[in-house]
Amino acid sequence: MILVVLGTHELPFTRLLKEVERQIINGNIQDEVIVQQGHTRYQSPYMKMITFTSYEEMERLYREAAFIITHGGTGSITTGVKMGKKMIAAPRLTKYGEHNDDHQLEIVQQFEKTGHILAWYDGEDFGNILKKIDHFEPVPFVSGKNKIISILRTFINEHV
Repeated sequence: MILVVLGTHELPFTRLLKEVERQIINGNIQDEVIVQQGHTRYQSPYMKMITFTSYEEMERLYREAAFIITHGGTGSITTGVKMGKKMIAAPRLTKYGEHNDDHQLEIVQQFEKTGHILAWYDGEDFGNILKKIDHFEPVPFVSGKNKIISILRTFINEHV
């Protein structure tokens, strides 16, 4: 199963769903596709659509997915990255009315640069990105939480 995640942003992201549907029709995606569509109103006979679901259900879908196709939202990406999932992220863009600004472009570029995800950018062939997913090995997530806590403790101990 392939999970497509559009998050909770109120603006639609039909561009990504049209592209996923095109890849299904072209035979590049043969697995079942489940879409968490959020506020994006889209119907397709090729994909199972759900609007919103519980955190626990989303976590289950993430775990069971062969890979995840997601918008460029930080929460959607980090959920998969922390699980070590193979992901393709597509930033929502203001020029298509998909978001209020282009911050998702920066988020996707950074996660791609660190080797955590693959990315699909405007104008690229999505089929070529799909071909990379089988051999893609995401860089494991390493939390910086302990380092930050250590820095804070050191600072506090030196200044108290």
